[in-house]
Amino acid sequence: MKEVPAKTPSMTGQTTPSDDLFTTDVSGLPEASPPQVIRLSDGDQLDLTIAPVRKHVQDADLRMLGYNGSIPGPTLHVDQGSEITVHVTNAGDVEATVHWHGLRLENRYDGVPHETQSPIPIGGEFTYKVQFPDAGFYWYHPHIREDFGWEMGLHGTIVVEPSDPSYWPPADRELSLTVDDLLVEDGHVAPFHRSGPNYTAMGRFGNVMLTNGETTFSGEAAVGDVVRLYLVNTANTRIFDIALPGARMKLVGGDSGRYERETFVDEVMLAPSERAVVDVMFEHPGEVRLEHRTPDRTYDLGAFVVSGDSTGTARASFGSLRVDPALSAEHASIDADLERAPDKVLAFVASMPLLYGDDAAPATSYACPMHPDVTATEPGSCPKCGMQLLPVRDEKPAASSYVCPMHPEVTSSEPGTCPKCGMKLVPSEAPPPAPHENTGHEQHDERSDGLEWEDLMPEINRASEPGNMRWMLIDRQTGAENGAITWAFTVGDRVKIRLVNEMESDHPMHHPFHVHGAGRFLVLSRDGQAESNLVWKDTVLVRAGQTVDILLDVSNPGLWMAHCHIAEHAQSGMMFSFDVSRRDPAKASS
Repeated sequence: MKEVPAKTPSMTGQTTPSDDLFTTDVSGLPEASPPQVIRLSDGDQLDLTIAPVRKHVQDADLRMLGYNGSIPGPTLHVDQGSEITVHVTNAGDVEATVHWHGLRLENRYDGVPHETQSPIPIGGEFTYKVQFPDAGFYWYHPHIREDFGWEMGLHGTIVVEPSDPSYWPPADRELSLTVDDLLVEDGHVAPFHRSGPNYTAMGRFGNVMLTNGETTFSGEAAVGDVVRLYLVNTANTRIFDIALPGARMKLVGGDSGRYERETFVDEVMLAPSERAVVDVMFEHPGEVRLEHRTPDRTYDLGAFVVSGDSTGTARASFGSLRVDPALSAEHASIDADLERAPDKVLAFVASMPLLYGDDAAPATSYACPMHPDVTATEPGSCPKCGMQLLPVRDEKPAASSYVCPMHPEVTSSEPGTCPKCGMKLVPSEAPPPAPHENTGHEQHDERSDGLEWEDLMPEINRASEPGNMRWMLIDRQTGAENGAITWAFTVGDRVKIRLVNEMESDHPMHHPFHVHGAGRFLVLSRDGQAESNLVWKDTVLVRAGQTVDILLDVSNPGLWMAHCHIAEHAQSGMMFSFDVSRRDPAKASS
């Protein structure tokens, strides 16, 4: 089974005006095609068109969006060190940009609206120059209304072939795989508001799993084949834990190139936007199931059918676990960075008036989440970035009987937090537990893994939007929040950033933290434990309650964004941009 139970109507009981909803009409739309694999050389041009398509999913024909008519978009194979031109035409349903995720390219082509470019209007065009300095696996997607664009199918993958032919271990063939989910209700993709995102509490969890855009993956292999899988999680919010029981898996690469040490693994966990490069050897004939595993269930995503004998030669060296000398040298050089104080401290915090504030009371003022200096006395949009202004409200006084919104079996007669997930208990209409009854604090001693694998509060999540659910990145050294953060670095800096996912928050939740192409980073430690196996990254998963130290190697000048890569969190303001200046040659030589 690949379905999660569909969500029920909004807990608010309110309806949305039809003119605020994106259309779901499929009349006259072309059927979505399978994605192409396109080989591009240095200097080549790719024409990329964003347009609506009709996608058949289970028993429904859905209006979705594709790059060049396919979901996912074309897989691009390019050479390390090359540059291509991509001419984008927007025939979609909303303004657009294309962000080249993970690439350290020229800043003006990074695809951030109002910062590196003007949005591409519907019917408009834009031309990107895309450079590929690093070998590895990358992807492209919109950076306007990410919640809408990603869910509707706008994502494609990029394989950057290394200039060193021995960079990766031998493989007989390779395959790019996107793992995703889609929320389908009443024969349509669940409604999106034109005015702004919904499902902002936890992000939009889907009830249909998709692998390379299909509900059932089907692959083939021969006995003895070594198949390289380039994996990326393109979901809005869902974490995937990918396994292939019955085959041997070797983790060789991550976000931006190879690991310090290759390792045999049973499964690979990917937060939204994270990538992994996994070599898989199929040793026996039959079916090898592709699975997504959570603590409570296993999703069957499809299978490889294994038959015949391999004519490849990669299996001869599959048992070898190689070491990357450059990353080993990095590992030997970062002891001082492990011990020193962080240069920056960034906290992840939630404010949830939907549960803990007086959401019904009228707001007295409105502010932009990206530009807090932009305020108004009435609802509207920010003239600087176009984001919806958020209401500023007072918090509501607490009541006397309490329950966890995610774990309703956890109850208490006093205010507190849930021992399972850390969320603040909310006032309940139910009578408080009798003195002789065990409260939730006493009944439940199981500890959370700091991850939200499913939507455990669907009614609340559906009712959440930027006006009643606010996600914040807070600079703990200055107090600045989201777009008010004003970090500035210089090319050549090595910046230690401490990421603190605070439990003292209205909704402690994991966050995949992504840094655009200012550089790339190493994870130094998690909760004080040094990272044992390094890999260059652009996204790191920070669990609820966890502290992660990263070392950002700043190498690319420009104005660069950093944000949570849960689409609804980013779109509701959990982002900021920072400046990177070129190093003064005179100072560099002195």
